[in-house]
Amino acid sequence: MIQKIVNIKDLDDANSAKDDLLYWLNKSPEERVSAVEYLRRQYHGSTARLQRVVKVIQRS
Repeated sequence: MIQKIVNIKDLDDANSAKDDLLYWLNKSPEERVSAVEYLRRQYHGSTARLQRVVKVIQRS
């Protein structure tokens, strides 16, 4: 029989932040960049680059 296990943790817990930091420090730089690229693609879509936005303001 499979039992469901649920762990509820407070997001403001200092130990959880430390665990997150240790997790990412144990990853190689390539894995970290790959994770950031994955999150960027989820947020911005599959564009090759981020869009550049320029706003020109005329000062008087």
